[in-house]
Amino acid sequence: MTKMAGTLAAIALMLVPPATALAQGKAESTAVKAVQIANARKANAALMREYTWHSRTELIIQGSVKDTRIELVSYLPNGQLQRTVLNDQHAPLPIGFLMRAVAENERQEIATYLKGLQGLLEQYTLPTAGKVLDFMMQAQVTGADAAGLVSMTGHGVVVPGDTLTVWADPRTRQVRKVQVASTFEGNVVNLNATFSTLPSRLTYVSYAEATVPAKQITVQVQNFDFSRPERPVPTTVNVQVPPPAAPAAAPAPAPQAAAASAAGSQAATVKKLKELKSLLDQGLITKAQYDADSQKLVQELIK
Repeated sequence: MTKMAGTLAAIALMLVPPATALAQGKAESTAVKAVQIANARKANAALMREYTWHSRTELIIQGSVKDTRIELVSYLPNGQLQRTVLNDQHAPLPIGFLMRAVAENERQEIATYLKGLQGLLEQYTLPTAGKVLDFMMQAQVTGADAAGLVSMTGHGVVVPGDTLTVWADPRTRQVRKVQVASTFEGNVVNLNATFSTLPSRLTYVSYAEATVPAKQITVQVQNFDFSRPERPVPTTVNVQVPPPAAPAAAPAPAPQAAAASAAGSQAATVKKLKELKSLLDQGLITKAQYDADSQKLVQELIK
């Protein structure tokens, strides 16, 4: 269940475009926005490493809470997420050898099922810039609703017939809601996530819920009590070191020439992205070929 909690949080933290991307319809602007999203993810991930927070996860089966876990979440120096269990309450197993054996087997089956479900939901994080671009190229944008939020909806994002919708506030450029309707092993799966904002303007998932109605399984995650520990002030030692001889500096390129070169390179890459999408629409290349080639081109824009 710990991994499932991390997956639900990852979907909310990594998923989606700021509101500026939701307002763009042209292929050129969409490609540029996909690159901006990839860069924003890097910045967001770096900022998140400064925080610790508490996470509460509940596993509900047939209307009964089977597991409740509270964890302290933080990042290790290598960037790996670390979860320290503070409290873990399992539903008691029935008395009797046979009944206990049946219950243990059911628990293992549920664990296996949740692991597979986790793998499906992870794909909705759109983990690469190419996946983000593909979603944005075919998604439908809807104007502000009663709450003032703009939405972007895509179909067939991961599996045929699925739906991914993102709501964002165009004024603050912050994501407010994410909703996924998909299928796993023939069963409908729904994911809903809502967001809150820290004083540092970092947007995080405050609540997420994944449900499988046919199996009466629900996983709920709440993230709260975010804090940023104070960093120790490094001790400095003044050491007089003679300055090295300055090497001969190469003449810097003219700013206007450098900007023009960068703009020309970006325009050429965006043109190639449009040509790729046209080939895909005409059935001249496969979806796998499009994903691989578009990912390479988007990485060129990021550099």
